[in-house]
Amino acid sequence: MSLLKVSNLVTGLQGGAAVVDDISFEIAAGETFALLGESGCGKSMTALSLMRLLPDGVANQSGQVALNGVSLFGLPEREMRSVRGGKMAMIFQEPGLSLNPVMTVGEQIAEVLELHGEGQGATILSPSRPSPLQREGVSQRCIELLDQVGIPDAARRVYEYPFQLSGGMKQRVMIAMALAGQPQLLVADEPTTALDVTIQAQVLQLLRETQEKSGMGMLLITHDLGVVAEMAHQVGVMYAGQIVERGSRKDLFVQPLHPYTQKLFAALPHEGSRNRPLAAIPGSVPPLGSIGQGCRFAPRCDRVFAPCREEAPVWTTLADGQGVRCHIYAAGVAGRVKGEEGRVEGSLAGREKEEGRREKGEGKREKPRSGIVPSPFTLPSSLLQVSDLRVHFPIRKGILQRVAGQVKAVDGVSLSIEKGRTLALVGESGCGKTTLGKALLRLVPPTGGCVQFDGREMVGGRAQQRASMQMVFQDPYASLNPKMRVAEILEEGMSALSIGGNSAARQAQIDILLDKVGLARDAKWRYPHEFSGGQRQRIAIARALAVSPQLLICDEPTSALDVSVQAQILNLLKSLQQELNLSYLFITHNLAVVEYLADEVCVMYLGRIVERGTTAEVLRSPRHPYTQALLSAVPRIDGDRREYIRLAGDLPSPANPPQGCHFAPRCAHVMDRCLGVYPAASVLSASHLVHCHLLGNIN
Repeated sequence: MSLLKVSNLVTGLQGGAAVVDDISFEIAAGETFALLGESGCGKSMTALSLMRLLPDGVANQSGQVALNGVSLFGLPEREMRSVRGGKMAMIFQEPGLSLNPVMTVGEQIAEVLELHGEGQGATILSPSRPSPLQREGVSQRCIELLDQVGIPDAARRVYEYPFQLSGGMKQRVMIAMALAGQPQLLVADEPTTALDVTIQAQVLQLLRETQEKSGMGMLLITHDLGVVAEMAHQVGVMYAGQIVERGSRKDLFVQPLHPYTQKLFAALPHEGSRNRPLAAIPGSVPPLGSIGQGCRFAPRCDRVFAPCREEAPVWTTLADGQGVRCHIYAAGVAGRVKGEEGRVEGSLAGREKEEGRREKGEGKREKPRSGIVPSPFTLPSSLLQVSDLRVHFPIRKGILQRVAGQVKAVDGVSLSIEKGRTLALVGESGCGKTTLGKALLRLVPPTGGCVQFDGREMVGGRAQQRASMQMVFQDPYASLNPKMRVAEILEEGMSALSIGGNSAARQAQIDILLDKVGLARDAKWRYPHEFSGGQRQRIAIARALAVSPQLLICDEPTSALDVSVQAQILNLLKSLQQELNLSYLFITHNLAVVEYLADEVCVMYLGRIVERGTTAEVLRSPRHPYTQALLSAVPRIDGDRREYIRLAGDLPSPANPPQGCHFAPRCAHVMDRCLGVYPAASVLSASHLVHCHLLGNIN
């Protein structure tokens, strides 16, 4: 018998359109069922339907959900409360909104333990008040849970409030709370979105181990196909409220059938796609209430034919058990399964064919325009040259607010970027990547060092020089003024720097900018909230381009986007670079994006660059133990789990960095001299430099 059985579930607005429309699937004990799809497809609403936590105005209209044979929709709310957190638990997508801001982390975990079996009446008190033995036992269990999800110094963190934790730590607290009740079924809604690859790998390993020990089932909702490849046993692909394809992970990844699934795979950046545009899916998911007759994917499908627009496709189960909702298979169109192989560019089969072509010499990468591999070191032709840049924030204490120490967010960084090229900056959260980007623009004042842009000194220079460097922020919605129309947002920078002449000339320039970023010209009269996430990011890029910069600093511009929207933004950035000869400083933790977009890579750890070189050198032959650990933690789309190098603890505090090599406390290869002296640069080639004692200061 299945642990969870969902049959013909329909959830929608009361008296209105369906958000989740007739979906069915089963999850066995110890099995992970992954739900894929773009934002707006109904994945999160499916999870909320199972938990009976739907928002006001939305209701379960029909269908059945059974957990261990017990119908959840038939339970009164009093009994359902004992099911939530105990028999089934959920990791919510927004931990900042899901955690109680006036309760400590320990109190919130203890609440789960109290309600679901461990430590009746348990409460975490402040450290200054002694606890009875029973409470001490619950406190220890909370500390163990926090330690399991990789939170350093858990004994102290258990008494802290959510606002004292980073976004990644809040997500880990949510995971600890979900596991505290030892649920039979875990519903995980984007559980690793806010996490770095190292913490993501640690959390995924914890979930796998929990499944093996307890037989816990899991519904995994994500847009990260690498996570699905490593975690899932069965996969369902959701589009516009319906499951359009379902099958085993192996079958679906090797041979996806539905055109939508194929396009999701083709939109992923990888080495073979470096010199060509990604296959982005045109358009967007149809909004609620706008779905007409026929196939819901027909307006975006390049293989549409007459029946697709006239009638909805029925569910078709093929001989191998893989199911698909598509007229191609139901109608028996010629070449339906075997003929698909040539079209599946993003699947494993398609990538293997691409690799075979490259081995035969077909489809080789184009050589750099200059004919040589450029160096990331000091070069006369560098557009941006940074030398020993430092950003230290004072720690003030006492009534007189005297300086008691320094937070060394950026501590002696040197790098350079050539015209028309991309430098990627990677590393864990808290290592100083974003602070470095802001310091280059003087949005935070540098403490010391030298920044030269096109031969001009920037530190201590005029603020007007920022026009040559612009920043694209991680969250476009937070960085766009919600009270201003797009035209006003784009014109603001032009007006402040006296660019573009009069207002009419600026409006004409704005029209050209909207054309460049792929937005309709009449979109300039709308407000930011009227656009999708990908469209808002396009507006943010247009705003940066409005003052004709030579360098764009992109801070995680695709981290919160679906793979299809990510492909659109990456294609846009590449085309703009080719057209305008732009340079990019690309801050990210997505190494697949780095491989597709970047020419050089800098790996940052605790305010310093520990390795830098060309993309091929750093990603194919990493020499620093930290870079090796980062790469080992990246999920692989082929599901082949490489040996994971687990790092102990979290980043040390930049207010009190370790003596010697900053990475020594977490390094498996630490030596005595690592603890006393920071390693000098070892030059491995004309473009590859590493700060590590293991290399013996090669020059």
